[in-house]
Amino acid sequence: MIVGVPDTLEEALSPKWLTAALQDRYPGIEVRSVTPGPVVDRVSTNARFGIDWVGGPPEGPSAALCVKGYFNEQGRNVRFIGEREACFYRDLAPESDIRTLPGVYADFDPETRHGVVVTEDIVAQGGSFLDAASRFTPDQVAESLDQFALLHASTWTSPKWAATPWLEPKLAGALRAWGIDEVTSRVERNLHGDNGARVPREVRDAPRLVEVYSNLIGALAADPPSFEWCVIHGDAHVGNLFLDRDGSPCLVDWQLVQRGPWFLDVGTHIATALTVEDRRRAERDLLSHYLDRLAFHGVDAPSFDSAWHDLGHGIVRGMFLWGITVEVDPRLIEILLHRLGTAAADHGALSLTVS
Repeated sequence: MIVGVPDTLEEALSPKWLTAALQDRYPGIEVRSVTPGPVVDRVSTNARFGIDWVGGPPEGPSAALCVKGYFNEQGRNVRFIGEREACFYRDLAPESDIRTLPGVYADFDPETRHGVVVTEDIVAQGGSFLDAASRFTPDQVAESLDQFALLHASTWTSPKWAATPWLEPKLAGALRAWGIDEVTSRVERNLHGDNGARVPREVRDAPRLVEVYSNLIGALAADPPSFEWCVIHGDAHVGNLFLDRDGSPCLVDWQLVQRGPWFLDVGTHIATALTVEDRRRAERDLLSHYLDRLAFHGVDAPSFDSAWHDLGHGIVRGMFLWGITVEVDPRLIEILLHRLGTAAADHGALSLTVS
């Protein structure tokens, strides 16, 4: 059944639209009423709500759902951001075993590229979202790396995803949109303001970070490619995780899903998810664990020495992304820049060559 992507939050929360949107998964269902819940309104709008329904399959949908779309004034100007995430939930998530939000509807408007996703409300189920201030242990990072390894291995140089348009690499997006001068200025303000107070002095160099990141994405775009690709999350910091009701880490926020090398996810994730002390103590074991999981899933994993070198490129990716971030609680930016900056210093990441 073809269902138009809702243009407003009011439409998305209407019994009429929800009844139509749920038909593919729950044929014959009728949503009789909707009870609005909390709304988080930033660039995207995330609205929790409850439904009362009749008909359809006996199991039916959860009565507690959440819709994500770009409905507010700020979001409407960048609606295309939602396309990749909607495609992930619509096309890739259903055939994978990756732990993520259980989706009940996902699609995008081909004209506006506005992506809208309706999922189960994991908070109502006892789950919780994480951020940089959340306590996350090395054992938990090993569990989240299991999920990254599953995503990467299940799509490793897969012909099915090789030419998928919505998975086109997007590593240069900010540089194209704003230009090098504006990007460097943003990083400069973060690294030399309060947000960069704990970044080691030797890596508190905005022009150098932007240059190294630009060189990295240039090398990754080489033909033939320097690295084998897979589908990567693309923004693998700790704030893009949630814990389900059993405490298991799950991946969320797929706006930057794309084809790319594994280490962009793993380097960012290990460096952001742990305190500096925990990372230093556990990162070698965690990298070995990730490589073992790749091999378990049938991938000819890189050697540890090669992977350890490339991990630094993933740290550069994370530091770049948080260097240009402004519309987040400064307390969280400061924590992540401290972690990423210290990891970059520890790994000599701003001096690494692309092998």
